[in-house]
Amino acid sequence: MFEIFGNPTTASGAVVSPATSMRVSAVFGCVTLIAGAIAQLPLPVFERTGEVRIRADHDYWWLLNEQFSAAWPAGAAWEFLVAQMLLRGDGIAYITRNRSGNATGFIPWPRDRVMILEQPKSSPRDPRRLQYTFHDDDGYFTVDQDDVLHFPGFGFNGTHGMSVIQWGARNGIGIAIQGDEHAGKFFAEGGKPEVAITTPKEMGQGAQDDFRAAWVKKYGGMQGNRRIPLILTEGLDIKELTMSAVDQQLLESRQWQVIDIARAFGVPPHMIGETSKATSWGTGIEQMGIGFVKHTLGPHLRRIKDELNRKLFRTVRYFTEHNVDSLLAGDSKAQAEYFGKALGGPGAQGWMTVNEVRRLKNLPPIAGGDELYRPKDPAPAKKPPDDNEGNSDADPEAAPAGEE
Repeated sequence: MFEIFGNPTTASGAVVSPATSMRVSAVFGCVTLIAGAIAQLPLPVFERTGEVRIRADHDYWWLLNEQFSAAWPAGAAWEFLVAQMLLRGDGIAYITRNRSGNATGFIPWPRDRVMILEQPKSSPRDPRRLQYTFHDDDGYFTVDQDDVLHFPGFGFNGTHGMSVIQWGARNGIGIAIQGDEHAGKFFAEGGKPEVAITTPKEMGQGAQDDFRAAWVKKYGGMQGNRRIPLILTEGLDIKELTMSAVDQQLLESRQWQVIDIARAFGVPPHMIGETSKATSWGTGIEQMGIGFVKHTLGPHLRRIKDELNRKLFRTVRYFTEHNVDSLLAGDSKAQAEYFGKALGGPGAQGWMTVNEVRRLKNLPPIAGGDELYRPKDPAPAKKPPDDNEGNSDADPEAAPAGEE
């Protein structure tokens, strides 16, 4: 609605929309990074039995991990929904159900073709309920919120979320768009500024026209009159007509916009190719991955998990959540050390079974691999230190208390 009735231009003069924003490499990198990371995370379904949870063989696993619907594989659908959430504020999918009310598929829908309205209430104390009207080329239909998966971005106000490109990075993206266009024109003309030709003597109009024609034939670009030199006669002189790319700090400005856009998306700049600045998320691939999962993906994953559980299961018995182990896995040595500690050893209690580890590595279970390791012998107790042991101030010839 803002793009239609408001002023879509920014202070830089560029129009910022989902389509124009995705032409900026920094925006494209942030969106594809976050959407791709979430799309590759498995969504297992668990069943609670008392205080224990176990993996459940549930029909929804296929919908969430393999195929949303006949036209949507799960990976592509998650990428689409997350991209809509980042660029437009909300990722929305229509839930198809059978007569029993069970979900049979999910159909992702473009955000600009969904109208969200609050249903009328008889009292301000009544809880808010939303209705969604879906439009396409064949018509429209309206459904209740229970038949819609609505994944809002940050700043959800009960109706819609906040778009990153319209709130956090609008002017930054506008400057980046203008910078890209300026850089393209600058280098299309050979990367040289506009010039003026001076002569100490007078040149007739015919001589000037011949000189301009020869100049344009040799150095002319595709930017109209921009590459036609200005001829100054009678001793007139002029300095450079336009600033060079260095004077305009074009490269530095474009580098700063990458960092500014990455900040708005919550993405560390080094993960989209900006490596001139050091990261504050630690060193090593493992620490960077942990920081990305916790600080960037964590809030998105929580909102997605909550929406899936409350719309699909509606019970405490079943639930789903993302398995982020694949993003946190280090190299072979680090994994071996982690699994070694998880399985337990002499003097240490294990918290994973052999078959649980084999399942993570896509290996079949083995007999006797479902038992946790429990050390048979307790760890030896530490001997309390002797008060006089290692005390250099004690007098070895001093008599015990009570002796002369």
